[in-house]
Amino acid sequence: MESQDLRIFKYVAEQKSISKAAAMLGYVQSNVSGRIKHLEEELDTKLLNRTNRGVTLTDKGVLLLEYTEKILFLMDEVKTKMNEEKGEGSLTIGASQTISAFKIPHFLSGFLKQNKNIKVKIKTDTKQILQEQLLYGEIDGLFFSGDNDEDRFEEVYCDHEKVVLLSCKGNDKRESSPTLLVNSDPNCIYRKKMLEFSQNHNFDKPVLMEFDSLESILQGISNGLGMSVIPVDIAHSRLSRKIVQFEELSEGVQIQFVVKKGKQRSQSVKKFIRFLQKL
Repeated sequence: MESQDLRIFKYVAEQKSISKAAAMLGYVQSNVSGRIKHLEEELDTKLLNRTNRGVTLTDKGVLLLEYTEKILFLMDEVKTKMNEEKGEGSLTIGASQTISAFKIPHFLSGFLKQNKNIKVKIKTDTKQILQEQLLYGEIDGLFFSGDNDEDRFEEVYCDHEKVVLLSCKGNDKRESSPTLLVNSDPNCIYRKKMLEFSQNHNFDKPVLMEFDSLESILQGISNGLGMSVIPVDIAHSRLSRKIVQFEELSEGVQIQFVVKKGKQRSQSVKKFIRFLQKL
């Protein structure tokens, strides 16, 4: 019985859907179905009831899920203990592209000067996917913008970030139907700020131009494609005032770092939390 098969089973059980679990894991659906079938054959029992609406656990499936959670927890704990005994540590942090562009390097620069033996890995994705990864133990903590709407997470650090409205010089920011450059993720807080600004200023049917990366939005602003709302620190560090118009907005956004409640924290995570709380 392989640990990855158990992780896949856990995803399927909690999502109640093979297709949703496959999408979250980045696997093709047939691969996930095959791993579940392999588990059922190995254990010689049916684990899932399959319907048109998804899947539910059989009694044996419920029992396996209980053991799976214990096994995966113990495996993570062993890895943590082994690294600590070798004098090494690891830290995997999740963050959006926007936070990763400026905040994360700033934090890590100071943290790693004090903790040179800790290996750090950054994962960037949408807030929803990163929340799932935190719940499943794939990351140790998560930076995100906005409110914490998940009661299984504990906020251990919070900061306020100023944001600015940017547009290329020469563009009329108050034209009736401007082009708004936004992230393609509908849950992006900066996208929501841009749409809120548009509504408050009575823009008439603004055109949305969606991008998958912060760099594309910044380049689009410089090239005069439209306007966007981004953190003030990124605006000042990446864009020239000779090209771009800056307008700081009265309301910024909240940046939080959260960890999963009830999960045993490694020494690396504890050190990072203490570092953040001293800032």
